[in-house]
Amino acid sequence: MDTRGTNRNIAVCIILSMVTCGIYMFYWLYKLNEEINALADEPDATNGALVIIFTIITCNIYMWFWLYKMGERVDRIKANQGKPAGSNSSVIYLILAICGLDIVDLALMQDTVNNAVA
Repeated sequence: MDTRGTNRNIAVCIILSMVTCGIYMFYWLYKLNEEINALADEPDATNGALVIIFTIITCNIYMWFWLYKMGERVDRIKANQGKPAGSNSSVIYLILAICGLDIVDLALMQDTVNNAVA
């Protein structure tokens, strides 16, 4: 078991994000940022608090950039686990975010973290 991440129930995270009007989503985003950076062996890549601040200041535009970068790290985590290369999570995350489905991106990232720490 990997101590660099937490295995979270994705459905509970989504429900809590909706019930708290997005407040829990910011906590979840912070934790995902820290855990993915640790699992990708880039602990100083981005700061979770700054991701939240820049996302709020730029009216969610910074989150698109952040999701693209997280897609690269997720692909690196999958490659480290021996999963087939060629996945392009960055583009998928960006397209989903532009369509307003940021929470789906977070769920996909959490699934990668869950698989990595299982």
